[in-house]
Amino acid sequence: MTEGAATRRQVHAPPLFGIGQVLAKLQPEFPELTPSKLRFLEEQGLVTPARTAAGYRKFSPDDIERLGVVLSMQRDHYLPLKVIRAHLEAVDRGETPALPGATSGATVRATANRYTRGELVQAAGATPKLLDEAIASSLIRPADVYGEEALQLLRSLVALGGVGIEPRHLRGLRGAAERQAALIERAIAPERRRDAAGRARNDERAGELAGHLASVHASVLRQSLGRSSD
Repeated sequence: MTEGAATRRQVHAPPLFGIGQVLAKLQPEFPELTPSKLRFLEEQGLVTPARTAAGYRKFSPDDIERLGVVLSMQRDHYLPLKVIRAHLEAVDRGETPALPGATSGATVRATANRYTRGELVQAAGATPKLLDEAIASSLIRPADVYGEEALQLLRSLVALGGVGIEPRHLRGLRGAAERQAALIERAIAPERRRDAAGRARNDERAGELAGHLASVHASVLRQSLGRSSD
């Protein structure tokens, strides 16, 4: 290969990113993401980063996009990793599988967006006052930049506000969520491991249990609405 051809090949090669750079790109939307979680996702076959001669992991833009998909499927649909892996393998084969456990038309975001305060308010169709009330009611944590989860939550508050349900009416949700989190912590305590891979597995198990609790909550709410309409 000539020197010119080698140079052109280097120019067109995609950039590669270390673990710290990957965390910087994804943590604004997925604040619980850690180096151990990244390594665990690799162990589970969800992503396959390149390796340098010294053994350091290097992630491509496609790897980072795939990680965003995996983390979104975990967070938004409470899917276990084996289900996510099977779904992505089908996509890799050129298939167009339905999103497991989701309603028709549901999609998974591929990349992590970041929003400043003003951008968040505008994207949600909200007002600065509503965001302030959501923060004061402990529904949204204050931050310099916000992720997709905050956007979806603020959009829901806009919709609820249209029928007179304000953030102050929902203050109890934070306390209820913290009590449920304590239940999950106690449930996984006997199997908790302190090594990096063990912590990542604990996080996955906690997410699965959170999904089951969310399902119970939704079912109980529907039952309550059914009684109120009798």
